[in-house]
Amino acid sequence: MKVVVAIDSFKGCIGSRALSLCVEEGIRVVYPDVVVEAYEVADGGEGTVQAMVENTHGKIITCHVHDPLMQKIEAAYGILGNGKTAVIEMATAAGLPLVPANLRNPRVTTTYGVGELIKDALARGCREFIVGIGGSATNDAGLGMLQALGFRFFDEAGNDVGLGGDALGKVARIDSTLAMPLLKESHFTVACDVDNPMYGERGAAHIYGKQKGASSEDILILDANVKHFAELLEQQLDKKVAHIAGSGAAGALGGGFLAFLNASLQPGIDMVLDTIHFEECIKDAQFVITGEGKIDAQSAMGKVISGIAKRCVKQKVPLLAFAGHVEESAKALHEDGVTALFSIMHAPISLEEAMCEDKTKVLMKQAVEEVFRVIKVAKGK
Repeated sequence: MKVVVAIDSFKGCIGSRALSLCVEEGIRVVYPDVVVEAYEVADGGEGTVQAMVENTHGKIITCHVHDPLMQKIEAAYGILGNGKTAVIEMATAAGLPLVPANLRNPRVTTTYGVGELIKDALARGCREFIVGIGGSATNDAGLGMLQALGFRFFDEAGNDVGLGGDALGKVARIDSTLAMPLLKESHFTVACDVDNPMYGERGAAHIYGKQKGASSEDILILDANVKHFAELLEQQLDKKVAHIAGSGAAGALGGGFLAFLNASLQPGIDMVLDTIHFEECIKDAQFVITGEGKIDAQSAMGKVISGIAKRCVKQKVPLLAFAGHVEESAKALHEDGVTALFSIMHAPISLEEAMCEDKTKVLMKQAVEEVFRVIKVAKGK
């Protein structure tokens, strides 16, 4: 028997690799000779770099960059096993957790550090980029990132506009003459799991501004600034990106990638699965096992489980999903191709216990073992 394991981390509790080992141990109690192939997976957000580096036998790189408030920090990104592809989580340089709650203000915060990560990877020979853009503290449409890469933005008087969401409203002229030439040789794939446009009622500021520290007044200003910038992109660069689904992701960073770096936007889980050639991996598997901390209605919306389910349906391989908690609404995943859903909890426990890594390891192993005991009876061997 061959089983492929592609399970997401249980956020705040246990990582993908540790869970995969528990799953394998549980199966081996019943099928000692099972062939288990395990892959770390993520949806483009937290854990994406680690998952893709592990899957391709790549390496983690650390460098000094600026955080959203332009303070120096050390940030990490990955270079995949081919030595040419960089994988970056923008949140490591411009994420909300990097900004103290009392200082959160997307009119000020910048994506400058994201550009510095890209710049470092270019210097190391990378020309392919995979970028996860979830969890941002910014609403600058990638202005800071672009400034770090050599693009310049001037106001009506010919002065540099500065940084942050406020700076977008001042831009009158875009100058690409000093942009890094290596960018023209590079390709960017951006993990994007939302369909918001750059501005408007469903735009970056209105939908995500409040959680980043913006007041109602700030949101109106930020939205107007992004609209101004998007119109300028169309006028000066002939780039009509404002209403492309996902252009509003990460404070309209998606739009910045589209307009200046000719990026393609792709669901995060698809990006990860394509990198490891997942469909080839599961062709001869009898089962695929996946899961995440909580399986609910959102799990069907472009997340890890639904992405894996689509591949399993294509290859006609049963998919078993395990979680700490399975909500009633998760049943919709059966229509997407999930064969069966299992909660690893078999008795009421406290949240503290549920978030304990050692406890989760035991529960996962037990749950998987019991499921495969039933499978053995059903198969008659």
